[in-house]
Amino acid sequence: MAKKKEFSVEDKLRALYDLQLIDSRIDKIKSVRGELPLEVEDLEDEVAGFEVRISKIDENLKQFSDDIKAKEISIDNAKTMIKKYNDQQKNVRNNRAFESLSKEIEFQELEMELCAKQIKELYAQIELKKVSLEENNSKLSERKDHLGHKKKELGAILKETEKEENDLLKKSKDFESKIDESLIISYKKIRSSVRNGLAVVALERGASAGSFFTIPPQVQIDIASRKKLITDEHSGRILVDKVLADEENEKMQKLFTSI
Repeated sequence: MAKKKEFSVEDKLRALYDLQLIDSRIDKIKSVRGELPLEVEDLEDEVAGFEVRISKIDENLKQFSDDIKAKEISIDNAKTMIKKYNDQQKNVRNNRAFESLSKEIEFQELEMELCAKQIKELYAQIELKKVSLEENNSKLSERKDHLGHKKKELGAILKETEKEENDLLKKSKDFESKIDESLIISYKKIRSSVRNGLAVVALERGASAGSFFTIPPQVQIDIASRKKLITDEHSGRILVDKVLADEENEKMQKLFTSI
Protein backbone atom coordinates (compact mmCIF):
# COMPACT_ATOMS: atom_id res chain seq x y z
CA MET A 1 0.00 0.00 0.00
CA ALA A 2 1.35 3.38 -1.04
CA LYS A 3 2.32 5.58 1.85
CA LYS A 4 0.61 8.99 1.97
CA LYS A 5 3.07 11.76 1.32
CA GLU A 6 3.98 13.74 4.40
CA PHE A 7 4.35 17.51 4.03
CA SER A 8 6.75 19.52 6.12
CA VAL A 9 5.66 22.67 7.94
CA GLU A 10 7.52 24.69 5.32
CA ASP A 11 5.58 22.93 2.54
CA LYS A 12 2.34 23.79 4.31
CA LEU A 13 3.39 27.42 4.80
CA ARG A 14 4.28 27.76 1.12
CA ALA A 15 1.00 26.15 0.05
CA LEU A 16 -1.00 28.41 2.37
CA TYR A 17 0.80 31.53 1.18
CA ASP A 18 0.26 30.51 -2.47
CA LEU A 19 -3.44 29.98 -1.75
CA GLN A 20 -3.56 33.41 -0.11
CA LEU A 21 -2.00 35.01 -3.20
CA ILE A 22 -4.58 33.34 -5.45
CA ASP A 23 -7.52 34.32 -3.22
CA SER A 24 -6.22 37.89 -2.91
CA ARG A 25 -6.09 38.15 -6.69
CA ILE A 26 -9.70 36.92 -6.87
CA ASP A 27 -10.62 39.53 -4.22
CA LYS A 28 -8.97 42.20 -6.34
CA ILE A 29 -11.02 41.19 -9.40
CA LYS A 30 -14.21 41.32 -7.32
CA SER A 31 -13.26 44.74 -5.98
CA VAL A 32 -12.91 46.01 -9.57
CA ARG A 33 -16.52 45.00 -10.12
CA GLY A 34 -17.30 46.65 -6.81
CA GLU A 35 -20.98 47.31 -6.23
CA LEU A 36 -21.85 47.14 -9.94
CA PRO A 37 -23.69 43.78 -9.80
CA LEU A 38 -25.82 45.03 -6.90
CA GLU A 39 -26.41 48.37 -8.65
CA VAL A 40 -27.57 46.52 -11.78
CA GLU A 41 -29.86 44.33 -9.68
CA ASP A 42 -31.34 47.35 -7.86
CA LEU A 43 -31.90 49.19 -11.15
CA GLU A 44 -33.58 46.11 -12.66
CA ASP A 45 -35.92 46.02 -9.64
CA GLU A 46 -36.65 49.74 -10.08
CA VAL A 47 -37.39 49.30 -13.80
CA ALA A 48 -39.70 46.37 -13.04
CA GLY A 49 -41.44 48.47 -10.36
CA PHE A 50 -42.05 51.37 -12.77
CA GLU A 51 -43.33 48.98 -15.44
CA VAL A 52 -45.85 47.49 -12.98
CA ARG A 53 -46.91 51.00 -11.90
CA ILE A 54 -47.35 52.15 -15.52
CA SER A 55 -49.32 49.01 -16.35
CA LYS A 56 -51.69 49.73 -13.44
CA ILE A 57 -52.12 53.35 -14.56
CA ASP A 58 -52.95 52.15 -18.10
CA GLU A 59 -55.53 49.77 -16.60
CA ASN A 60 -57.00 52.65 -14.58
CA LEU A 61 -57.22 54.86 -17.68
CA LYS A 62 -58.98 52.11 -19.64
CA GLN A 63 -61.40 51.55 -16.77
CA PHE A 64 -62.13 55.30 -16.53
CA SER A 65 -62.74 55.41 -20.28
CA ASP A 66 -65.09 52.41 -20.06
CA ASP A 67 -66.90 54.04 -17.12
CA ILE A 68 -67.37 57.27 -19.10
CA LYS A 69 -68.83 55.33 -22.04
CA ALA A 70 -71.19 53.51 -19.66
CA LYS A 71 -72.30 56.84 -18.11
CA GLU A 72 -72.84 58.35 -21.58
CA ILE A 73 -74.99 55.36 -22.49
CA SER A 74 -76.95 55.88 -19.25
CA ILE A 75 -77.49 59.55 -20.22
CA ASP A 76 -78.69 58.53 -23.70
CA ASN A 77 -81.05 55.97 -22.14
CA ALA A 78 -82.34 58.62 -19.74
CA LYS A 79 -83.00 61.01 -22.66
CA THR A 80 -84.87 58.26 -24.46
CA MET A 81 -86.97 57.57 -21.38
CA ILE A 82 -87.68 61.29 -20.88
CA LYS A 83 -88.88 61.58 -24.49
CA LYS A 84 -91.04 58.49 -23.98
CA TYR A 85 -92.57 59.87 -20.77
CA ASN A 86 -93.15 63.30 -22.38
CA ASP A 87 -94.97 61.61 -25.25
CA GLN A 88 -97.05 59.57 -22.77
CA GLN A 89 -97.97 62.71 -20.86
CA LYS A 90 -99.65 64.08 -23.98
CA ASN A 91 -102.07 61.18 -23.93
CA VAL A 92 -102.88 60.82 -20.21
CA ARG A 93 -106.42 61.63 -19.08
CA ASN A 94 -105.91 62.28 -15.36
CA ASN A 95 -103.61 64.26 -13.10
CA ARG A 96 -102.46 61.19 -11.14
CA ALA A 97 -100.99 59.53 -14.23
CA PHE A 98 -99.50 62.86 -15.36
CA GLU A 99 -97.80 63.37 -11.97
CA SER A 100 -96.49 59.81 -11.99
CA LEU A 101 -94.87 60.40 -15.38
CA SER A 102 -93.51 63.75 -14.17
CA LYS A 103 -91.77 61.95 -11.30
CA GLU A 104 -90.27 59.45 -13.73
CA ILE A 105 -89.02 62.33 -15.89
CA GLU A 106 -87.58 64.04 -12.81
CA PHE A 107 -85.83 60.81 -11.80
CA GLN A 108 -84.29 60.43 -15.27
CA GLU A 109 -83.16 64.08 -15.22
CA LEU A 110 -81.49 63.52 -11.84
CA GLU A 111 -79.88 60.37 -13.26
CA MET A 112 -78.53 62.45 -16.16
CA GLU A 113 -77.18 65.10 -13.78
CA LEU A 114 -75.51 62.44 -11.63
CA CYS A 115 -73.97 60.75 -14.67
CA ALA A 116 -72.76 64.10 -16.03
CA LYS A 117 -71.16 64.90 -12.66
CA GLN A 118 -69.51 61.46 -12.53
CA ILE A 119 -68.22 61.88 -16.10
CA LYS A 120 -66.68 65.22 -15.12
CA GLU A 121 -65.00 63.60 -12.12
CA LEU A 122 -63.75 60.72 -14.28
CA TYR A 123 -62.21 63.17 -16.77
CA ALA A 124 -60.47 64.91 -13.85
CA GLN A 125 -59.14 61.52 -12.68
CA ILE A 126 -57.95 60.80 -16.22
CA GLU A 127 -55.99 64.07 -16.32
CA LEU A 128 -54.33 63.25 -12.99
CA LYS A 129 -53.47 59.75 -14.17
CA LYS A 130 -52.04 61.11 -17.42
CA VAL A 131 -49.72 63.40 -15.43
CA SER A 132 -48.69 60.44 -13.26
CA LEU A 133 -48.21 58.30 -16.39
CA GLU A 134 -45.97 60.91 -17.98
CA GLU A 135 -43.88 61.23 -14.80
CA ASN A 136 -43.50 57.46 -14.44
CA ASN A 137 -42.65 57.01 -18.13
CA SER A 138 -39.99 59.70 -17.79
CA LYS A 139 -38.52 58.02 -14.70
CA LEU A 140 -38.69 54.61 -16.39
CA SER A 141 -36.83 55.93 -19.42
CA GLU A 142 -34.18 57.48 -17.15
CA ARG A 143 -33.75 54.25 -15.15
CA LYS A 144 -33.56 52.15 -18.33
CA ASP A 145 -30.82 54.40 -19.72
CA HIS A 146 -28.93 54.22 -16.42
CA LEU A 147 -29.39 50.45 -16.32
CA GLY A 148 -28.11 50.15 -19.89
CA HIS A 149 -24.94 52.08 -19.02
CA LYS A 150 -24.35 50.03 -15.86
CA LYS A 151 -24.91 46.74 -17.70
CA LYS A 152 -22.49 47.82 -20.40
CA GLU A 153 -19.93 48.80 -17.77
CA LEU A 154 -20.39 45.50 -15.90
CA GLY A 155 -20.29 43.52 -19.15
CA ALA A 156 -16.97 45.10 -20.11
CA ILE A 157 -15.46 44.27 -16.72
CA LEU A 158 -16.81 40.71 -16.79
CA LYS A 159 -15.50 40.18 -20.30
CA GLU A 160 -12.09 41.34 -19.18
CA THR A 161 -11.94 39.41 -15.90
CA GLU A 162 -14.35 36.46 -16.10
CA LYS A 163 -11.90 33.98 -17.63
CA GLU A 164 -9.13 34.94 -15.22
CA GLU A 165 -11.47 34.72 -12.24
CA ASN A 166 -12.75 31.27 -13.26
CA ASP A 167 -9.20 30.02 -13.81
CA LEU A 168 -8.14 31.40 -10.43
CA LEU A 169 -11.14 29.82 -8.69
CA LYS A 170 -10.11 26.45 -10.12
CA LYS A 171 -6.53 27.04 -8.98
CA SER A 172 -7.79 27.98 -5.53
CA LYS A 173 -9.69 24.68 -5.31
CA ASP A 174 -6.62 22.79 -6.56
CA PHE A 175 -4.39 24.38 -3.93
CA GLU A 176 -6.97 23.78 -1.21
CA SER A 177 -6.98 20.06 -2.04
CA LYS A 178 -3.25 19.91 -1.29
CA ILE A 179 -3.64 21.37 2.21
CA ASP A 180 -4.91 19.66 5.37
CA GLU A 181 -8.63 20.21 5.86
CA SER A 182 -8.08 21.53 9.39
CA LEU A 183 -5.65 24.16 8.05
CA ILE A 184 -8.12 25.18 5.33
CA ILE A 185 -10.86 25.60 7.94
CA SER A 186 -8.56 27.81 10.03
CA TYR A 187 -7.44 29.73 6.95
CA LYS A 188 -11.00 30.47 5.86
CA LYS A 189 -12.03 31.41 9.38
CA ILE A 190 -9.18 33.94 9.61
CA ARG A 191 -9.96 35.29 6.10
CA SER A 192 -13.57 35.92 7.02
CA SER A 193 -12.67 37.64 10.28
CA VAL A 194 -10.11 40.15 8.96
CA ARG A 195 -10.98 43.25 6.95
CA ASN A 196 -8.81 42.67 3.87
CA GLY A 197 -9.11 38.89 3.69
CA LEU A 198 -5.42 38.35 4.41
CA ALA A 199 -5.11 35.19 6.51
CA VAL A 200 -1.42 34.57 5.70
CA VAL A 201 1.01 37.50 5.80
CA ALA A 202 4.75 38.05 5.70
CA LEU A 203 6.85 39.84 8.26
CA GLU A 204 7.75 43.41 7.31
CA ARG A 205 10.25 45.34 9.45
CA GLY A 206 9.67 43.04 12.39
CA ALA A 207 5.86 43.25 12.30
CA SER A 208 3.16 41.32 10.47
CA ALA A 209 2.05 43.02 7.25
CA GLY A 210 -0.57 45.65 7.94
CA SER A 211 0.07 45.61 11.69
CA PHE A 212 1.82 48.14 13.95
CA PHE A 213 2.64 45.53 16.57
CA THR A 214 6.28 44.37 16.58
CA ILE A 215 6.86 40.63 16.72
CA PRO A 216 9.34 39.60 19.49
CA PRO A 217 12.82 38.71 18.13
CA GLN A 218 12.63 35.06 19.26
CA VAL A 219 9.28 34.63 17.51
CA GLN A 220 10.78 36.16 14.35
CA ILE A 221 13.54 33.54 14.51
CA ASP A 222 10.95 30.77 14.96
CA ILE A 223 9.00 32.08 11.93
CA ALA A 224 12.16 32.13 9.80
CA SER A 225 12.99 28.55 10.85
CA ARG A 226 9.70 27.36 9.30
CA LYS A 227 9.43 24.53 11.84
CA LYS A 228 5.95 25.37 13.12
CA LEU A 229 2.90 27.40 12.24
CA ILE A 230 2.90 30.70 14.11
CA THR A 231 0.03 33.19 14.27
CA ASP A 232 0.03 36.87 15.13
CA GLU A 233 -1.39 37.17 18.65
CA HIS A 234 -3.08 40.46 17.77
CA SER A 235 -4.76 39.65 14.43
CA GLY A 236 -4.73 35.84 14.43
CA ARG A 237 -3.07 35.80 10.98
CA ILE A 238 -0.64 33.03 10.02
CA LEU A 239 2.88 34.45 9.71
CA VAL A 240 5.61 33.62 7.18
CA ASP A 241 9.09 35.07 6.75
CA LYS A 242 9.80 37.62 4.01
CA VAL A 243 12.23 35.38 2.11
CA LEU A 244 9.59 32.67 1.74
CA ALA A 245 7.00 35.28 0.76
CA ASP A 246 9.29 36.78 -1.91
CA GLU A 247 10.03 33.35 -3.37
CA GLU A 248 6.36 32.39 -3.54
CA ASN A 249 5.39 35.80 -4.94
CA GLU A 250 7.86 35.37 -7.79
CA LYS A 251 6.62 31.83 -8.49
CA MET A 252 2.94 32.78 -8.41
CA GLN A 253 3.43 35.84 -10.61
CA LYS A 254 4.58 33.46 -13.35
CA LEU A 255 1.40 31.43 -12.81
CA PHE A 256 -0.80 34.53 -12.96
CA THR A 257 0.91 35.69 -16.15
CA SER A 258 0.13 32.35 -17.80
CA ILE A 259 -3.61 32.59 -17.00
